[in-house]
Amino acid sequence: MRPPRPGLVDQHCHGVVRTDLTDEAFEALLTESDAPAARGTSFFDTQLGFAIRRWCPPLLGLDPHCPPARYLGRRRELGAAEVTRRMLRAAGITTFLVDTGIPGDLTGPGELAAAAGGTGHEVVRLERLAERVADLAPTAGSFASSVAEAVQDAARTATGFKSVAAYRCGLDFSPAPPAPREIRVAAAGWLSGRRPGGRLTDPVLVRHLLWTAAGTGLPLQLHTGFGDPELDLHRCDPLLLTGFVRAVRPTGCPLVLLHGYPYHRGAAYLAHVFPHVYADLGLSVAHTGARAASVLAEALELVPFGKLLFSTDAYGLPELYLVGSHLFRRALDGLLDRWVAEDAWSRADAERVTALVCAENARRVYRLAPEPGPPPVAGPG
Repeated sequence: MRPPRPGLVDQHCHGVVRTDLTDEAFEALLTESDAPAARGTSFFDTQLGFAIRRWCPPLLGLDPHCPPARYLGRRRELGAAEVTRRMLRAAGITTFLVDTGIPGDLTGPGELAAAAGGTGHEVVRLERLAERVADLAPTAGSFASSVAEAVQDAARTATGFKSVAAYRCGLDFSPAPPAPREIRVAAAGWLSGRRPGGRLTDPVLVRHLLWTAAGTGLPLQLHTGFGDPELDLHRCDPLLLTGFVRAVRPTGCPLVLLHGYPYHRGAAYLAHVFPHVYADLGLSVAHTGARAASVLAEALELVPFGKLLFSTDAYGLPELYLVGSHLFRRALDGLLDRWVAEDAWSRADAERVTALVCAENARRVYRLAPEPGPPPVAGPG
């Protein structure tokens, strides 16, 4: 009999939509595409869509694999708040580290955690923070100091920082911290033509953000690998960060490489050779669905077991928390059970690694308090 499983620490996630969704709006949240499904196709016909239809219907009183229309109709009958509560309670997640940098009517860390019966913490998105600073109309000369003050202020309450440099300028940026004059020139160029809410894409200013955040000593999450069409995937390979990883090492800032796919083996390598680098699979798990165990096995080929973190990268739909956590647990349990059966691992080591990956690694990296009380029993039923 398997011992009680530790409550998961979801070290990278987002809020969920508070209101009921149309069928089209729900399906749009099943994909990283920015366009509707091509005529005659559906985003339900993906690994993620099939995973939702397998594991989520029982929580709504439906049979597994029920048709999408039946599932979505039942979802509306129950209402968004009840669906969110059921999904989050069944996900077995006790701690949520929430990236609050995506706009929209989404639940914040406290509201999300309350629905799950857990605790929530904020991860501050650096580019959004800099854009808010710019909205206050600083001069080019004061931009660097204004950003530094905002980062330091956020560090007082945040559990970490997040960068989407992969989207904004690619990961092939110069690794060194920019000189003050570089920052002033770049800020002047960006601020002069910027409208309120304009996005930060200048690589010099992104580098300034990264180095400023690294100076706080808080963990810095970096998007790597696949995402929506705004990024150029070939510029999101985590191996492109090698120079920056090397340069930032003396600061002691932990770097967390998110998602990785299809470059997750490269992220595992960086975590293997650099003591301050950690990796996760994030949205790769849910999107690969029935193949999630294969992706996890590839990451576990090289990553030190004390350096792999769990996250769902759930956004918009509470189903993504349930599916992400369940597929991860299922993949990890299946792999470790097989290795124990082959006598490659001991059962004691398998249980110890499970605790590390599911919770203990993240609690150490983010300096979170130990989980209070017994962990919940997770699973979609």
